[in-house]
Amino acid sequence: MTARGRVSAYVLVADPSYLRESISAYYHYVDRIVLSYDRSATSWTGTPLPLAQCLRIIAEIDVDGKCEHHPGDYARLQEHVFDNETHQRQMALDAASAGADWVLQVDTDEVMLAPDTFFDMLDRAERAGAAGLDYPARWLYSRVGNGRYLETTRRFWRVAAGFPGPLAVRAGTVLRHARQADIDLFRVDFATRNTDPWRPHDAPVHEVIRVADAVAHFSWVRDAAVIRRKFAWSGHSSVLRAPRVLRQWIWRTKHPVLTVLGTPLRRRDHYRAARVPEPPGGVPIAFEFTPEESGPQ
Repeated sequence: MTARGRVSAYVLVADPSYLRESISAYYHYVDRIVLSYDRSATSWTGTPLPLAQCLRIIAEIDVDGKCEHHPGDYARLQEHVFDNETHQRQMALDAASAGADWVLQVDTDEVMLAPDTFFDMLDRAERAGAAGLDYPARWLYSRVGNGRYLETTRRFWRVAAGFPGPLAVRAGTVLRHARQADIDLFRVDFATRNTDPWRPHDAPVHEVIRVADAVAHFSWVRDAAVIRRKFAWSGHSSVLRAPRVLRQWIWRTKHPVLTVLGTPLRRRDHYRAARVPEPPGGVPIAFEFTPEESGPQ
């Protein structure tokens, strides 16, 4: 028995782009996987989702029968999109907590590049008595070639760790906002001093890993048509709908060298050229909608 005990996971089923790679990376480390999705294949903002395609991919992965379906009604259009997200995550986390000691909350565009390292850090979090594991992600902005990406950094191309919320929490955790919770975290970073530009310089670091062992967050690594859909259903849709954001993404994808060279001149939006082994990654798959799912955009 490992220090961490029994581990389950929940998955918000919505985006097929890196779904196979994401679940496959941790599938053999967990006991159960709760599949949470809106039964009407509708996003938090009311746009259609390719649910049937996602569930077909998961069925192919689930060779050991670990996945449990938990459909619900999460397209509550009268509620704020972040309230919808937090509500769905909490329902999924509650379901995944049954019989578990820890629950993974890894999104489907996040891929563990070194699962053994991740679960070793989870064991250390258990031994430290922490309530959550804050494990660093590399935020990939755009794919510009085979295994080549624009990666978000700090200024002057210094590596940056991203922490959207703890990627593992104790069973029974109460979420405050999206994946975030007011709990004691075991925090892993790329250096002994904090590398997350959104956190204080003196933020604690309990363990250090190699950049190559991070979680790869393929957040905006899509083709332009899929990015437009993602902008529509994202919790950040009120910002991402702006044409300027999309135009910037298209220009930077087409001009990666100029984008990287201009990094020191910008107050924000800093990037470096990065290589990530493929697979995972590669060209994201196209979305496939059933007639019932392909409503007006």
